[in-house]
Amino acid sequence: MMTKKLNMKTLFKPKTRMPIELVKHMHELLIFIDQNTDAREQKRKEKMEELTKAILEIRTVVYGDDDSEPNKDSCAQLTREFFREDTFRLLIVCLSKLNLGDRQNATHVIANLQRQKVQSRIIALEYLENNIDIMDILIKGYEDNSDIALSYGAITRECIRHQNIARYVLESDHVKEFFYYIQTPNFDVASDAATTFKELMTRHKSTVAEFLSKNYEWFFHEYNSQLLESPNYITKRQAIKLLGDMLLDRTNSDVMVRYVCSLHNMIILMNLLRDPKKTIKLETFQVFKLFVANQNKPPEIVNVLVKNRTKLIRFLNDFTIEKEDKQFEANKAQVINEISVLKLKPSNPKMSSVCSFRTNCAIQC
Repeated sequence: MMTKKLNMKTLFKPKTRMPIELVKHMHELLIFIDQNTDAREQKRKEKMEELTKAILEIRTVVYGDDDSEPNKDSCAQLTREFFREDTFRLLIVCLSKLNLGDRQNATHVIANLQRQKVQSRIIALEYLENNIDIMDILIKGYEDNSDIALSYGAITRECIRHQNIARYVLESDHVKEFFYYIQTPNFDVASDAATTFKELMTRHKSTVAEFLSKNYEWFFHEYNSQLLESPNYITKRQAIKLLGDMLLDRTNSDVMVRYVCSLHNMIILMNLLRDPKKTIKLETFQVFKLFVANQNKPPEIVNVLVKNRTKLIRFLNDFTIEKEDKQFEANKAQVINEISVLKLKPSNPKMSSVCSFRTNCAIQC
């Protein structure tokens, strides 16, 4: 009589936890790791190994695996439990105590849960609105000059996908702090902060337009002095590119008009055109052309362009890029034509003297 051989792997395979049990188990492990700092090394090691497995199991639930797609009901149960039990906050608190692989997997889980809908509701948004101080913890992570800042940055970008959360960050003092985070000596942290800042200033267009209108003076003062005039090449290049993205967005048309009517702003851009790096010159040109194209240029701007006409036209005629770009050549020709036909205008005597002084810093080719 034939007998079936037992599959030993199946026989001793651990019982698969249900989504709610998974979250509860991970919650308990996180509490242990957070509170039992004096536990025996072997005990902590065992708990950390369990946590690694729990995070991977949760990741499999929300992303699926090679054999199956994620189950919607399981994802909904897991999402509801994850935020109901405040596991999100606990995971953020414990993130620095995890190894790099666990942090990456945890970040992937958080990213997925930010987008999960439960009965047409985004649970993550509701949770964050009621626990908004978590954003303070995440953004302050940039003050840590280690790779934990990168994990916090990735999570921050997922959180500000929600417009209300982005609005909170914009209305807080964190925006001012970004000007310093972007210039931190740690290249990886500075780059990550710049990525988050760009996401914050471009994703939710109506919210950003409202913010820039209300905070125009201090924001662009800091932007110009801290970023555009930075001695750091990367900081400067990213700032010019982002400035162009913001000003050329139709939602920010009022802000753009205000920016290009400022002589001070134009002088900064004219000086950036002198930068030895061609990439800086190209990104700067994309913004400088807005000053020239403005059909309602203030007299002081017209007069500075006229006084520097010869230098500007000579510079533009010699300014080329490696790849043929018909749009660039057309824009350049238009700028040259606009400058060529300008005529001096009467202006405020005080402003004229200031302009005359500042044009000493203008293009010298």
